[in-house]
Amino acid sequence: MTDPLAPRVITLIKQDLLRMQVLECVSQLDLPQCYVAAGFVRNRVWDHLHGFDAPTPLNDIDVIYFDRNDTPYESVIRYEAQLQERLPELNWQVRNQANMHIRNKDKPYQSSLDAMSYWPEKETAIAVKQNCDGEIECISAFGLESLFDLKITPNPNRNRDVFDQRVQSKNWLTHWPKLTIGNTIDQN
Repeated sequence: MTDPLAPRVITLIKQDLLRMQVLECVSQLDLPQCYVAAGFVRNRVWDHLHGFDAPTPLNDIDVIYFDRNDTPYESVIRYEAQLQERLPELNWQVRNQANMHIRNKDKPYQSSLDAMSYWPEKETAIAVKQNCDGEIECISAFGLESLFDLKITPNPNRNRDVFDQRVQSKNWLTHWPKLTIGNTIDQN
């Protein structure tokens, strides 16, 4: 079932030329369950809700996919190189979510969406892609309501210390001053 707020995310992404170029570029990789996630989506929404004239620069572009048959790390390096060739001004981070449970010490993930349900913040666990018809799709592990409510919420599937460290090191509450820390009990 599609989140009722997904069309708002899609509209904001479509209004951003760079983000549309990124989605087009990533779609050409033709990887299974492949999305651009995390700050790519989250920051766009928060920038809009804060009325920023210019988008917050992206530290990196988080590309995720899920393929149990393509687990060598060399594949990730090859995909990053292909993306770097197409849009060299961006810092590409490609990760096969079929492998990430090992680094995170979790049980094996079943899909890109399942992997996102273990990310440190609920509002980061949102992703978009351009499908084969050229349409933009949006998925989220915890829904989109808290994102539009300007919350940053710890994921109970992760250690709270990781969340607190990320909030502080990324300076989110200063950069987006309307943000508040969400309560894990209030969310999905």
